[in-house]
Amino acid sequence: MATYDLVVRGGTVIDGNGSAPRTADIAVADDTITEVGAVVGRGRLEIDADGALVTPGFVDIHAHYDGQATWDHHLTPSSWHGVTTVVMGNCGVGFAPVRPSDHGRLIELMEGVEDIPGSALHEGLSWEWQSFAEYLDAVAAVPHDIDLAAQVPHGAVRLHVMGERGAAREPATAEEIAQMAEIVAAGVAAGALGFSTSRTMNHRTSRGEPTPTLTASQDELIGIARALGRLGSGVLQVVSDHVDRDDEFDMFRRMVAESGRPLSFSLVQNPFEPESFHSVLERIDRARADGLAITAQVSARGIGLLLGLPCTLHPFMNNPVFAEIADLPVIDQARAMADEGFKARVLEAAAGDKVRKLGGGLIHRFEAMFELRDPPDYEPDPSNSIAARAARVGRDAIDFVYDLIASDGGGTLLYLPALNFAGGNLDAVGVMLRHEHTVPGLGDGGAHVGTICDGSFPTTLLAHWGRDRLHDRIDLPFLVQRQCRDTARTVGLMDRGVIAPGFRADLNVIDFQRLRARRPEVRYDLPAGGRRLVQRADGYQHTFVAGREVMRNGEPTGALPGRLVRGPQPAPR
Repeated sequence: MATYDLVVRGGTVIDGNGSAPRTADIAVADDTITEVGAVVGRGRLEIDADGALVTPGFVDIHAHYDGQATWDHHLTPSSWHGVTTVVMGNCGVGFAPVRPSDHGRLIELMEGVEDIPGSALHEGLSWEWQSFAEYLDAVAAVPHDIDLAAQVPHGAVRLHVMGERGAAREPATAEEIAQMAEIVAAGVAAGALGFSTSRTMNHRTSRGEPTPTLTASQDELIGIARALGRLGSGVLQVVSDHVDRDDEFDMFRRMVAESGRPLSFSLVQNPFEPESFHSVLERIDRARADGLAITAQVSARGIGLLLGLPCTLHPFMNNPVFAEIADLPVIDQARAMADEGFKARVLEAAAGDKVRKLGGGLIHRFEAMFELRDPPDYEPDPSNSIAARAARVGRDAIDFVYDLIASDGGGTLLYLPALNFAGGNLDAVGVMLRHEHTVPGLGDGGAHVGTICDGSFPTTLLAHWGRDRLHDRIDLPFLVQRQCRDTARTVGLMDRGVIAPGFRADLNVIDFQRLRARRPEVRYDLPAGGRRLVQRADGYQHTFVAGREVMRNGEPTGALPGRLVRGPQPAPR
């Protein structure tokens, strides 16, 4: 008779505490780890992990499954990459609280900020909620493959309280700030992990308008933070351009000091100020020395755009000749582009200054653009850029890239690392990953489905930084600790991210030598046939959520043990 529900035997355990790897068995009863070591009893399910790494399930604290979680049981691509808990509602965008008259506004905000097709959101969202508590109930009613938690989004709250004035970024009155604070506190009391806001010019609605929260005052943000302080619960999350570093960081300090609640914000290397991230890290160090819990969320690689015929962006998207075929299916676009006469017309139009200007700088930055092969290289050598390759064969880059994106039936993808890649390498990422007060984040699973596919960050973190990088590699126990225990603790989830008795039985069994992200691909599986970029991985042999196997060799088992995590979770005794 089985003693345990699950026993994982003989794996190389990296426990999430930073300890050295060791060979051990892991026993699970129900949803909890009960024994780690030499397990004598048998399991109802026995997994032979000899030769494999066994890690805690990854905790991804920066995702955007706010819409997908209401209609989809599988939170892919995250669950393909060893993630067992995701936190959504980041960047101040989400779908509650909401008045029925504001459905379209929130869809426009999410469509613009997170590049999720508005048609898919119109089709997929049931809108069976108005308050944030009702939204949480709707999410909780859908079984999922992995756990998920939510945050109260500032954009939705501002629109709910201020109406058109909030969307127009007008200053909030003291009464409106009090109302927003009350709504956020009620959302956290109902089970949200915290509150999120955005202060970046990169976030715009589908109409091109800045996000409603961009210029929110110190009084507004500190007033909301104080409400969480009175409640004694909730974290604060901010995405920022860090333009006014002194003034803005002083505000972050006040938000934490006056609320007693921890705050995390996004941090990347800006190519126009490539060393400025150091000063932000120094400010964090000083804040920590003063007892203020401020943490930076950093990424595992460059944050880059994917370009190609199936994507939102590509080098000919604004070309007036290409516009003749832009509405055709991708395979038919590629066939049309194979015609030499059509190509000549497109390139003639591309030679005009007007088209170059319309295309903007990014989609024609061929010196910083790379072909993304399978498996993808996320730290490509600058000598392999599109411009460099074209120059080696004596061709103009625009001519070279035309043939490239028309090849493979139009399926070729180009990669443009826009952030974290100054100098043509990821050295700055290594500095940020190692810093004492940072955690991995910014993967944006569920978002940017036509331009970015970074939900695979956990796979890159382990495979690239722990194995493949030719220099400056990082020890695996440290990487696992950061992606599991430390991310979980950053948002108050003390019950997971560690392999030890009493912790949640969220586990990965990994063939480390085979671990790699595959090239992203485009699927049309969102509601209304909406398009999204997804990315699979090799090397994940088994992923367990609450002791139940949800993925085996990269394929779903059909088990749906994932649940909505309501509020912070205490550490096991």
